[in-house]
Amino acid sequence: MAQKKIRVVQYGCGPIGCSVVRYAVQRPDVELVGAIDIDKNLVGKDIGEVSGVGRKIGVKISDQAEAVLSQDKPDVVFVTTSSSLKKTFPQLEVCLKAGANVVSTCEELAYPLRKDPELSAKIDKLAKANQVTVLGTGINPGFLMDSWPLFMAGVCQQVKKVKSVRVQDASTRRGPFQKKIGAGCTMVEFQKKVEEGTLRHVGLAESIAMIAAGLGWELDNITESIEPIVAKSPVKTEFVDVKPGQAAGVRQVGRGIMKGQEVITLEFEAAVGYPKSYDAVYITGVPNMEVVVEGGTHGDVATAAIVVNSARRVIEGPSGLLTMKDLPIVTALGSK
Repeated sequence: MAQKKIRVVQYGCGPIGCSVVRYAVQRPDVELVGAIDIDKNLVGKDIGEVSGVGRKIGVKISDQAEAVLSQDKPDVVFVTTSSSLKKTFPQLEVCLKAGANVVSTCEELAYPLRKDPELSAKIDKLAKANQVTVLGTGINPGFLMDSWPLFMAGVCQQVKKVKSVRVQDASTRRGPFQKKIGAGCTMVEFQKKVEEGTLRHVGLAESIAMIAAGLGWELDNITESIEPIVAKSPVKTEFVDVKPGQAAGVRQVGRGIMKGQEVITLEFEAAVGYPKSYDAVYITGVPNMEVVVEGGTHGDVATAAIVVNSARRVIEGPSGLLTMKDLPIVTALGSK
């Protein structure tokens, strides 16, 4: 029996939202029924043309969220607007009150229970009151540095330490990502942006908290460090021109501390012109585990995939605020 099509609204039509749309329209079990964005330059345009699908699909972008949700009655809304949970909350609230499930790429929503328990409880209560589910996911956080290590730990009898490493050449990533990691900044500019909180990968603390919760660990503390990766030679991409001595990217390390010992280590490195990309998980335990993905995982492609692939799991899941560790395994729809 053919599955009923999932009615979807895309909320946020920037680079990630457009990537989600391009994948969603390929899925035979997904029907894109609406699109929302506050950018006046996008309002009224067909989302198919804006997103790079290459054709009109009959869905115009609107800045009237409540009207779109009321009229189109989606099963799920893909919210791809901000890394900040506080900034994203008003959008989540509108969706949940409209009776729509939500899958969002908001990094702080991936596991907000430790950092912001009050707002987490508010979202959970709102979702349950409207009998819908809300999930934060993506490639990182959402998979590479949290739910993937947890799944690997399922074949271990003991887990003593977890280490996850993501190293990527950011040259092929979207422009906002290259700017977010500081590519092209002087050392002074880099440090200023770090202090302002505008230059950093968001999600390491959330991933550490998810791993700890999944393993039943009570952490004493979560720490993060951040430093520039300095270019030794010129690097030019479609979006930035990096000179020697400038920042080519960022290195961040998140650490989960339990009983004075570092039990979770997440190392994130992203820079333009990096010679090698890879993703790796190392588990110290019984047995020891080591998995390395040579070439790494393309963040933009994979984020779009996991957002759309999570939709049916979220619709079928219990109401409330869920994280990736709470869902059945998310898979792609196999080609036929």
